[in-house]
Amino acid sequence: MTRTSAGILMYRRLEGTLEVLLVHPGGPFFARKNLGNWSIPKGEVDPVDPGYQHTARREFEEEVGHPVPPAPLIELGSIRQKGGKVVYAWAVEGDIDPATMTSNFIEFEWPPFSGKIKRFPEVDRWVYYGPEDARAHIKEAQMPLLDRLEAAIADDRPASPNSR
Repeated sequence: MTRTSAGILMYRRLEGTLEVLLVHPGGPFFARKNLGNWSIPKGEVDPVDPGYQHTARREFEEEVGHPVPPAPLIELGSIRQKGGKVVYAWAVEGDIDPATMTSNFIEFEWPPFSGKIKRFPEVDRWVYYGPEDARAHIKEAQMPLLDRLEAAIADDRPASPNSR
């Protein structure tokens, strides 16, 4: 059975420049990994959830510590990650201060085979990146979500003075 996740790609526009919020996974596996390891806030779909969008909203709140901003959602479709997991995503415009963001915690045995259960934040960093930096940091399989967001909001951009 294919694993399925759902998530929210939050974006903001500062002085006409697009920025997207990406999260860095917490815990020991990603502590020293940076480029190509960031993600949109997302999580596994629970079979009892009422739908993918519900999962996306729940996971955003768990990983960011704030509810999804009340702006309209933009459907970004789905992508398939390297391990086969399918991720459904929506974008939303919003501007939450990363200094106020918090994450839920996960527990697992660490170090392996030690018998000790340790607690780690699911997300340890939250950063708004411009398009170029976002592409350097996000998982390669999630890059199409950035393309789809840019295409979806292209008509909303104010015309530059030189485009008349």
